[in-house]
Amino acid sequence: MNQRRATTTSRSTFSPLLWTSPTGRGLLPCPDATLGSRSNPIPKSNYITPLLRSQFPSIYALVISQSGFLMDCELIPGLPDEIARECLIRVPFHAFPALGSVCRHWQFELRSPLFHRLRHAAGFARSVVALAQAEPPLARAASGPASKYAASGATYRLVLFDPCSGAWRRLPPIPSLPRGLPLFCQIASVGRELVVLGGWDPETWAASGGVHVYDFAIGSWREGAPMPGPRRSFFACAASAELRTVFVAGGHDEEKNALRSAMTYDVVVDAWTHMPDMAQERDECRGGVFMRRGGGGVFLVLGGYPTEAQGCFWRSLEAFDVGAWRWGAVEDGKLEARVCPRACAMGDDGHLYACQPEGDVTVAGLTQESGCAWRKVAEVPADVRMAPHLVAWEQSLIVMGSDKHGGTHAVYVAETREGTKVATPWRRVAVPDEYAGHVQASCCLKL
Repeated sequence: MNQRRATTTSRSTFSPLLWTSPTGRGLLPCPDATLGSRSNPIPKSNYITPLLRSQFPSIYALVISQSGFLMDCELIPGLPDEIARECLIRVPFHAFPALGSVCRHWQFELRSPLFHRLRHAAGFARSVVALAQAEPPLARAASGPASKYAASGATYRLVLFDPCSGAWRRLPPIPSLPRGLPLFCQIASVGRELVVLGGWDPETWAASGGVHVYDFAIGSWREGAPMPGPRRSFFACAASAELRTVFVAGGHDEEKNALRSAMTYDVVVDAWTHMPDMAQERDECRGGVFMRRGGGGVFLVLGGYPTEAQGCFWRSLEAFDVGAWRWGAVEDGKLEARVCPRACAMGDDGHLYACQPEGDVTVAGLTQESGCAWRKVAEVPADVRMAPHLVAWEQSLIVMGSDKHGGTHAVYVAETREGTKVATPWRRVAVPDEYAGHVQASCCLKL
């Protein structure tokens, strides 16, 4: 039996009477019959046990100060908490930091899983796309190791795009990265948190194993436990909110050796766990996660190439069953010839979309639930065919690109009809000049 091995952790529970909150910040009384459930902590005075208050006064004081308990305090004075929550869940996600600054009680509420479950159930959560995007205009291509993929002098930042409203906004920069995002970093979303992993230093091009986590509930960054093992680049990365986990696999080390190793990052406990190795080396591979209809998660790793055949991409995939904690057999012939996995996007239903060199967008199912042969669903608009970046967003496709190297990027959205996976005509999105830069990574969030 394979055993999971945790390699790094930075948070722990130091008392049998306490447990760490879902955010990792603040200590709450250990849940029992009088405290309610661990997944649904609510700040009320009857949740503080008399034993904790009388026998451990110093720990009790720490609980009060760190977790922001307000004894017998209503969320909104004069209103039942149920009605107050109905008001708070209607606040747009970009106002969460301001909301949390009102008082500790509201800040605690914003960090509660209950708040976000209610917001999703009531239909007030918004789906947005996070982009690692260059500050325009892009400079001319550089010489050196980064010239294959990016422009010289480009500074990357994180941007949010709301396809429904067409709104664009920037996220606060990472405090420890004054020169912007690492080149070729990966981004992934887990619930209300956005994770930035790896990449190259913008000045030295040295690979990094750094991890940075942005919490939308409080509008701030924190440093995560760094990726263990060799400093890897161009790895597959995907995440699951249901599993609260980021998956990493493949890529290459600092000696350009393609890797078979894989690992998971638990965002809540800030810990990495090694997975079994893949059967094949896979540099520049693509990752995706989907949840089976009957339950259970699957991490898919697509394409990539071995050390001895750089640029000659596998057409196969490997699937990791999270519940069984093992890789399945290598499945050959899943990718079409001449398709780079970096030009692909995976939907959460197990469908893979790919931008073909001739300008078509094709789709195929990668699982038994979504299995189907490759077929054309759309044609990429002519002005985004240079380095197109494809995003599968809910029941829609988003394509971003330009008509020439270093040109201004345009954005198009098309809907995919349920069942047939045939796209509607592209709709061009208005893009302000400050958001017309090159996109190196993306992920989708629901906030």
